[in-house]
Amino acid sequence: MFRFGAPSFDLWSDRSAATGGAGDETGLTTVRDFGDNPGRLVMKAYVPAGLKPGAPLVVALHGCTQLAGGYQSSSRWTELADRHGFALLCPEQRRSNNPKLCFSWFTPEAVRRGQGEVASIRAMIEAMATERRIDRRRVFVTGLSAGGAMACAMLATYPEVFAGGSIVAGLPYGAAAGVGEAFAAMGKGVERSGTDWGDRVRAASDHAGPWPRVMIWQGEADETVAPANADALARQWLDLHALSPATLTEDRRDGVTRRVWGDGAVQEIRIDGMGHGVPLDVAQGEIAAPYMLDVGVSQALETLAFWGIGRSAAPRRPRPAPARAPVRAAPKAPARTPERRSARKAVEAAVTKALKAVGLIR
Repeated sequence: MFRFGAPSFDLWSDRSAATGGAGDETGLTTVRDFGDNPGRLVMKAYVPAGLKPGAPLVVALHGCTQLAGGYQSSSRWTELADRHGFALLCPEQRRSNNPKLCFSWFTPEAVRRGQGEVASIRAMIEAMATERRIDRRRVFVTGLSAGGAMACAMLATYPEVFAGGSIVAGLPYGAAAGVGEAFAAMGKGVERSGTDWGDRVRAASDHAGPWPRVMIWQGEADETVAPANADALARQWLDLHALSPATLTEDRRDGVTRRVWGDGAVQEIRIDGMGHGVPLDVAQGEIAAPYMLDVGVSQALETLAFWGIGRSAAPRRPRPAPARAPVRAAPKAPARTPERRSARKAVEAAVTKALKAVGLIR
C-alpha cells in the first residue's frame, strides 16, 4: 500500500534552508522520513526565507554522474527560487541503486505509478506540498538525460500532479524496458507513431487530461542521447495534447531553433553544435561544468518563463561549444557527418559510448 508519511522537517526551517545552516554547501537540505520511499532515493530541498503559502514547486532531477547539489548549483536553481519565489525539490539517486547515479528510467518497476523511484519522488512532492502549503496547481519538473527521462516518467505516471515539464536530452516514456533497449534507444532512438507513444502515457495512469505543458531541449551534436529522441518526445506529447504536427511554427536564430505547436503547450528548442548537457548562459551567472554547457542560452530561465514563473531571457548568440560534454577517460570522437551516422561502425560506437556514459557498461 502506498502512503504518505509525516515528513521530518525539524532540521530545515525557512532560515536554515535559505542560509544553508542545516544544509550542505550548495544550499540544499536533506529531509528524512518524508514518507514511503520504495525507490530508496534521497530527498534534498530548498525553501527561500519567508516563502509565502501558495508558492510554486520546481522539481529538478540531476543526470548521471551528478549529485543534486552540483546540478542545481550550475543552473543556480536556489538563487532563482529566491528571486522568483518558489520552493525547490532536488531528489538524488544513491550509488547503491546505480554506481553512476543514473535514475532508473529504463526499469519498468521504477517508473510504474505507485512503485519504485517515481513513487519516492511523488512522496517527496506530497511532503513539501503539505508542509509548505504549495500551490498544487503549479508543480513543475525538469531534468537532464536520465533525469530528463525520469522527468518524463513523472509527467506520465502522475500527470495530475504537474502543470508542466522541461526535458533536457531525455527520452520519451516507454522508450525502454531494460538495459539493452535503453542503449538502443539512446544510441539511435525508437521509431513509433505518435499514437503509440501517447498510448504508453495514457496506460500509465487513469488520467484523462488535461495534460502537462512540455518543453523539450536537445543538442544537435549530442552523441549520448540521439536527437531522434527529441522528435519522439514531441510526437508523444503532441498526441496527448491532440496537436497536429501541421500547427508547427518555427523560429531559427543564431543556431537556436525554437519549435512551437498550436497553442504552445508543446515546445522544442534545439541548439546547433551542443553536445550532451544542460544549456547554460554564464552571462546570467550560471556555472559551466561537466554536462552543464555554456552555449549562451539558459535552460533554467527559458523554462521558468515557459511555466509562467519568470521572464524569458532572450537568447544571445551561442558561444562555441564542445561537440559533447567532457567524459572522463573517454577518447575524443570525431565530429559526426551524415555519412558517419549512416555507417554501421559509427552507430555501434555511439551506442557503446552512450552505455559507458551512463555507467551501464565499463
